[in-house]
This record gives sequence, structure tokens and C-alpha cells, in this order.
Amino acid sequence: MSSAILETKALSVSIGGKQVCRELNFALHAGERWGMLGLNGVGKTSLLHTLGGARQSDAGEILLDGASLAATPRRHAAQRIGMMYQDSDEAFPSSVMEAALIGRHPHLHAWEWESAQDEAIARAALHAVGLSGFEARSTATLSGGERRRLALAALLVQDPQLFLLDEPVNHLDVHHQIAALELLTRLTCEQGKTLLMVLHDVNLATRYCDCLLLLFGDGETLQGPARELLTEANLQRLYRHPMRRVQTDSGDFFYPM
Repeated sequence: MSSAILETKALSVSIGGKQVCRELNFALHAGERWGMLGLNGVGKTSLLHTLGGARQSDAGEILLDGASLAATPRRHAAQRIGMMYQDSDEAFPSSVMEAALIGRHPHLHAWEWESAQDEAIARAALHAVGLSGFEARSTATLSGGERRRLALAALLVQDPQLFLLDEPVNHLDVHHQIAALELLTRLTCEQGKTLLMVLHDVNLATRYCDCLLLLFGDGETLQGPARELLTEANLQRLYRHPMRRVQTDSGDFFYPM
């Protein structure tokens, strides 16, 4: 097993007096696709932001490439970790091309302008998410799904090793959900990228995740290979609702009873 790009040691996180995780130990390696599952309000977003360095933990340590994330220069961390937030609204109006080029900022020096090569990278990323021809459009004119695909394009432009994705298929129709997840899968298979995705659809996790991190609430977690954790008993405990598994030619399918 190669060295972990991101590793937690006895990590404890809470928000609003609620324990998200308690003494969590896990590691993310190149080529892995992780899914984070749990009820609404259990703290998935808070944990994801903590792993990306956007908020502080209560205790424990996060290591990036074997070194403390807290002590890592922000520019270097941004070159290694890319974060897709739950909401993709732009603070200020911009063109689609300008929004995509934001992903190049960690790779530019202070006051350095984007080059023709940077613009070519952005155009390729927009093409990859189906937004070719949108370069001059104002982000204010985009639909929710188009904004989500633009956020993914900006991450492709950033080209991090680790993608931390908060509900990456939110607002997307079925076609674009599958297209986005297939694209991310190719990144792990062909480029050795690492994914950690907050998902609400357990069947997308079944199809696209190798490993899972389950948040049960009150600090309880469970992590490991998806094929071992995706059981009716675990999902019923996770979602507090009876779940049934059906075996199909395409793999297991879970539905609420």
C-alpha cells in the first residue's frame, strides 16, 4: 500500500455540541473512491470541511502527505486538496470561463495572470463536464445543475490529488449524475486521484465507491471496504429505517421498506 495522501489520527470533531466523530483513524490513498454516508444533520459536511482544513477539529491530527495539515502552507495544501462545497453559488457575477479559471489560482504566483495554457486547461475541463460553448455566459444565467457541473470543472482545472466532494451530484439529473461520477472514476483509474464524496443515494455509493465512512451520530463511525459495510443491518442502523437488498445482474440494489 502506498503512503496515504490524507490520514487522520484520533480525530474528534463536533458542531453545535453534537459529536460528529470520536477518535477517528482512517487513511486515503491514491486511486481510492470513498463515500461518506449518514443522516441529514449528522455532520458529514463539517467533517469534510475539517479534513480539507476549512475548520478546526476538537482533538486529534490530520496529516497531508505525512505532515501536519495545520502546518502545511495553504498554497501547497490547495495544490493537493480540492474541495467542492455543497452550494455552488458565485459571490460575484462572472463568466463561466472566469469561474473555471479560479481553479488555477493555487498554481499561480501572486499577481500572475492566467496563461494561454491555463485557458486551454479550463476549456478542456468545461468540455469534460458538458459546458463547451458556455465560456462567455454569465454564471448568473446558469441553472442549478449547470452551476454544479461548473464547480466540478473548476476542480478539474485545479487538478488536486485529493477531491473532497460535498454532494457532487446535487441538482443533477440522472444522466449528468452518472456522467459526473464516471468522469471522477476515470480520474481515479487513469490518474490515481483520490475521492471522498458525501452522498445521499446509497445505490450510487454501491456503484461508485470502493470504501465507505459511515457516520451514525453521537461520534460513532465505521469505515472500510464498501462490499463489507453495505449490509441491510448497517444501513438500517445508519438511516434508522428498514432497508432491503436485492441482487441484480449489475450488482446489489438497496431500497427502503
